[in-house]
Amino acid sequence: MKIRMFIFVAIIALAFAPGTTNAVELFLDSTIDFDKAGKTITLPLYKGMYGTDAVFYIITESSDRDLAMHLGVNWSPKLANALGTYAVQTVRKEGHTVIFKGTVDFSPMRVVIPGPKGFPPAVAKPGSIGDANYTPLITTGHGVVVNAPQVANSSGVHDSVAYIDYIAMQVTLKVVKGFYHGNEIFYISTDVSDFVNAALEESTFAPNMNAAPGIASGDPETSARAAIVHIVNGQTGVGNTERQGLSSAVLGEGFPLNVTEIHPQNQGEIPTYSPLWNVHPAVWTYEAIVDGDRILLDHHDDIIDKVETSLIISGGMGPKNHELGGLKAAGFIVNCPIMALD
Repeated sequence: MKIRMFIFVAIIALAFAPGTTNAVELFLDSTIDFDKAGKTITLPLYKGMYGTDAVFYIITESSDRDLAMHLGVNWSPKLANALGTYAVQTVRKEGHTVIFKGTVDFSPMRVVIPGPKGFPPAVAKPGSIGDANYTPLITTGHGVVVNAPQVANSSGVHDSVAYIDYIAMQVTLKVVKGFYHGNEIFYISTDVSDFVNAALEESTFAPNMNAAPGIASGDPETSARAAIVHIVNGQTGVGNTERQGLSSAVLGEGFPLNVTEIHPQNQGEIPTYSPLWNVHPAVWTYEAIVDGDRILLDHHDDIIDKVETSLIISGGMGPKNHELGGLKAAGFIVNCPIMALD
């Protein structure tokens, strides 16, 4: 009887264990709620200060493993490679309150007007803009980097915020769906170092982030970045099961369905995950489109195959990433912490 009861309790414990919900693996133990159908995630909200203004932020990664475990966030040691650059702002603490040097203006109205083919857009203006000192990466000067994107202050709230509760100190954010190794992956988009793409991503324009080392490189020893692929001109059409890409997304048909190379628990002896994604635009060739070879891609190996067979060419003008078959980086960063894997 005791053995049977132990097995029963163990099964119940596994069924309701933190980090799993409805067959979705959650990477942040600090997650309060994940609504796959509603495309949102609820996280703890933290309060800091910028001068006399209250600043509200979230925490999604730490370069220190113990701190990551304590906060229930992703462990990303590669972020420490950005120390000493403009990508990391040095903050100070008064008690438990973080005093920021940089902040965000959330007052602008986000504007995106599609171009003739969707992407590139005719007009794109982000709804939030970081000041000269702002970056989501912070340090107190003790060798640890924390990813702490600001989501609200007296000027307004981040465009990805669906609901914010200043009493319960919780914030509900929109999630974006993409792919990792053929599986659906969900992430939030908080900051982008490129003006146009910050508007497309509903993110804060934060150019200082681009000082993080590792353009077109995911080397855990030297780079603070990881790779993501944006299909530029995939198939379009609401309800089209092969739909994918920036053109489709700008036309309002749904997520761009970007493809990541790694996720937070793809960690060997040296973890390679980073929320700072090197964007690699991938463009289907005219021949591939005419011959009917243009399909939805959900694995970076499939993209490499298309690059090597000249069905896809680079849309970026940066260095070649040899881990992606020579696909070129665009030269900017998106801060997209991964939340869940289906």
